[in-house]
Order: sequence, then structure tokens, then C-alpha cells
Amino acid sequence: MSGELSGRRIAILAADGVERVELERPRQALDDAGAATTVVSIAEGEIQARNNDLEDAGTFKVDKLVGDVSVGDYEALLLPGGTVNPDKLRMEPAAVRFVRDFVESGKPVASICHSPWNFVEADVARGRRLTSWPSVRTDLRNAGAEVVDEEVVTDGNITTSRSPDDLPAFCERIVAEFARGS
Repeated sequence: MSGELSGRRIAILAADGVERVELERPRQALDDAGAATTVVSIAEGEIQARNNDLEDAGTFKVDKLVGDVSVGDYEALLLPGGTVNPDKLRMEPAAVRFVRDFVESGKPVASICHSPWNFVEADVARGRRLTSWPSVRTDLRNAGAEVVDEEVVTDGNITTSRSPDDLPAFCERIVAEFARGS
């Protein structure tokens, strides 16, 4: 993976409680493909990362606040998981609006593990074929999505994946989808 995303700006929307590996590994794949990645969050400073939702896993520097950016600033959006991270994002109107606007723009959006919760809150899951961590699937079904149990699924401009175990396939797919663009 080298150069496919040269010059592409990718937003990574995350908050405290982000699962470290679900931000770090996709970001590395995107950076290795030539993308310029930006961590966007709901508060300035740093966000707390976790391992398996329970263990402290250090921090990530926040580059921009979600209220200060727009879909036009980026070519694609990555939503890493963790249980707490998407739950915090769902409570922030600017984050919900950013996700909704991104999906509606037709630009590629990738979401792993618990982060498809963001699609429920943004009301963009209806009619989509999605996957997620098992505990999120009922919420996706109730929001009108067709839920499948596959390692990585792409439906239009949305790519979803189940868990950290699926990161190799997820990373490969998002580089390809983000290179394809809207």
C-alpha cells in the first residue's frame, strides 16, 4: 500500500474511550498509502484510548474540533470503535451532524466495531447493509439496516467491520474504497 491515497485528506472522528488498535492500525494503513490523516474530536487536547474497553492505552492528540471542520475539508471519514467512544460522539450534535453530512455527501465512510452506532444516531442506517460488533446489531436492525455477520461489508459509500480481529481485511478495504472516492 503505497501512494494510492496520495494527497487525500482523511478525518478520523474519535473521542475518549476509543479502542486504540481500531484507530492506530487503520490510520497507519491510510498514512502508508499516502493519506494525510487528522484526528477530529469533541474536545481539545488529547483523547484517552483503551484496550478492550477496560485498560488504559495512552492518548491520541486531537488535531481539530468537530465543530470547526466540514465535510468539504476531507475526502473520507474513519470512525474507530470502542464502546465509550461512539457513545460520547452520539451525544454531541456537531459529531452527529458531521457523520450524517459525510454519509449524505457520498464520500467514503468507514466504521468498525461499536462505531456503527454513529449511523443510528445520524439516521443514515436505514436501507444499508452493515456489520458491527454483535451487541450493536439489534440497534442497527431497529434503525432499518440489513445486518450481516461478515468481516467487512461495503454498501455504497459505507464500509463496516466487526472487530479488531477483522482489521487486516478492514484496512485493506478502506484503502481501496478511500482511493476510489465518491
